Amino acid sequence: MATCFWLRSCGARRLGSTFRGCRLHPRAGGLVPAPGPAPGPAQLRGYAGGLAGLSAALLRTDSFVGGRWLPAAATFPVQDPASGAALGMVADCGVSEARAAVRAAYEAFCSWREVSAKGKPLKEAHGEIFYSAFFLEWFSEEARRVYGDIIYTPAKDKRALVLKQPVGVAAVITPWNFPSAMITRKVGAAVAAGCTVVVKPAEDTPFSALALAELASQAGIPPGVYNVIPCSRKNAKEVGEAICTDPLVSKISFTGSTTTGKILLHHAANSVKRVSMELGGLAPFIVFDSANVDQAVAGALASKFRNTGQTCVCSNRFLVQRGIHDAFVKAFAEAMEKNLHVGNGFEEGTTQGPLINEKAVEKVEKHVNDAVSKGATIVTGGKRHHLGKNFFEPTLLSNVTQDMLCTHEETFGPLAPVIKFDTEEEAIAIANATDVGLAGYFYSQDPAQIWRVAEQLEVGMVGINEGLISSVECPFGGVKQSGLGREGSKYGIDEYLELKYVCYGGL
Repeated sequence: MATCFWLRSCGARRLGSTFRGCRLHPRAGGLVPAPGPAPGPAQLRGYAGGLAGLSAALLRTDSFVGGRWLPAAATFPVQDPASGAALGMVADCGVSEARAAVRAAYEAFCSWREVSAKGKPLKEAHGEIFYSAFFLEWFSEEARRVYGDIIYTPAKDKRALVLKQPVGVAAVITPWNFPSAMITRKVGAAVAAGCTVVVKPAEDTPFSALALAELASQAGIPPGVYNVIPCSRKNAKEVGEAICTDPLVSKISFTGSTTTGKILLHHAANSVKRVSMELGGLAPFIVFDSANVDQAVAGALASKFRNTGQTCVCSNRFLVQRGIHDAFVKAFAEAMEKNLHVGNGFEEGTTQGPLINEKAVEKVEKHVNDAVSKGATIVTGGKRHHLGKNFFEPTLLSNVTQDMLCTHEETFGPLAPVIKFDTEEEAIAIANATDVGLAGYFYSQDPAQIWRVAEQLEVGMVGINEGLISSVECPFGGVKQSGLGREGSKYGIDEYLELKYVCYGGL
């Protein structure tokens, strides 16, 4: 939740200086006016030090529909995973609120399309806000480059051209692990293309979506262009179904589990809606004998333990060639013990915060216990952390085999299992032996091998001697059951545009 708490202090300055083309300009008091406390402020507890100087206007708890803050008949609590304390009570929207949001978005689309062109460490939360802002900056400029085509035809009395037009209302369903960036990566592209959006944020982290609604309102975004309908886990299924089956919705963009993605694809199929799906991964991290061990260890730390291992592109399986295996495992364990510090995300020096809830901890624990029961060795970590029920020690396992759960289920936590291999062909076979393919990483100093492996890995994104690959300018997405479409980059805006062929005759 640190992400939304620090939105104004970190992101506002960046927004104010770079978004003038999007009508986000500095005004009295900083980026925007400083109004008094808004209706329904979140009741925040236990973070007085961390929230110093926070604008109360950004802490909203009602839904945001048609440019208005609307309460729901019920509310649900949002909890801090570190302490278990309730951060606030948020509007628990249902089907009626979802339908109202879709209609508000559709009404706004009729005019907008004509417009021209969670508990993570505080340091990581700051970084996400800048990353989120960069998506808005990128797509505000990319909107200028939505070009059509003139097509040559042999008929002298005809001309042919291709137009790009917004698809319409987009339903955006986002996860809890990057509650700001996952919204701006989708919404930035959609709004720049001329679409309007209805956002259903994850129930664990709704405050970021609501803070963005407040900023959008203050920046002058017209009512109905950006709508937010938070809801509890109890209502999530019916609300998601309502917005995804509504005939006024033309596009669905979802980031989350493959299982949920398949359900939404079924809803979309009934009315043949456009979809973007960023689903689960099982990223391999391959270290070949020619690799620089120190470089590989640094990449492994960054790739595996960012956000306490709770990202879809986190390395889930470490494949290390026999000749370098022992040196890598030793160096990796030492680096983990030296650099990874578990604690409350607001505490100085913390690099590993809590997992999102106890269910997530139980999954990590299950994977560790299963691996150990089948012969794996705990090199470091291996158990729950004494700080509380949602904390788990950063864990490294060796002697891992392919029959263990951690090699074919996404852990989504601070667990690094190491599998030993002998040949390049064996590593590729292990890496590709899965029905998902989001990201993959490998370390090698052999140029020929680099090209071979990069082409043979069945993933949508590859990091070569690099553990962090996400960038605003580059396309993000996977193959197999890891999803459909791409986000970010110049390709991201195309997901919200339709091609229209126009034949002009009688010339």
